[in-house]
Amino acid sequence: MNELKKVEIFTDGACSGNPGPGGFGVVLRYGAAEKELSGGAAETTNNRMELTAAIAGLEALKEKCRVTLYSDSKYLIDAINCGWAEKWRQNGWMRTKKDKALNPDLWEKLLSLLEMHEVELVWVKGHAGHPENERCDKMAVAETERYKNA
Repeated sequence: MNELKKVEIFTDGACSGNPGPGGFGVVLRYGAAEKELSGGAAETTNNRMELTAAIAGLEALKEKCRVTLYSDSKYLIDAINCGWAEKWRQNGWMRTKKDKALNPDLWEKLLSLLEMHEVELVWVKGHAGHPENERCDKMAVAETERYKNA
């Protein structure tokens, strides 16, 4: 059996206003190879950009991998690691009997991608000098500016 490739994915999202123009940045690392991805939207939220960054990173993988995904988004990390997103999906995208889960389209896509790989999600403190998180933040902010000025 082949050993799975070990990949690190660093992600960040940004938004100017919430909702407002937003962007995301991703750094993928496999050994010494690195790839950067970024994008955005004219009208979005910070949480949507955080989720979109994780999705973009996982979608870039061409085969099943062992992934460590780093994010400064507690929304993303806790919803997966604490099992909340899976519960929301099982409950028809309801957080409680009365409250709908936000961003069910992105959660559905992310949960499907997580099932395709072996993924460990790790929270990193944002704006605290973590080099890859800072790189992702710069890309996300640049995309936000691009959409703000479009």
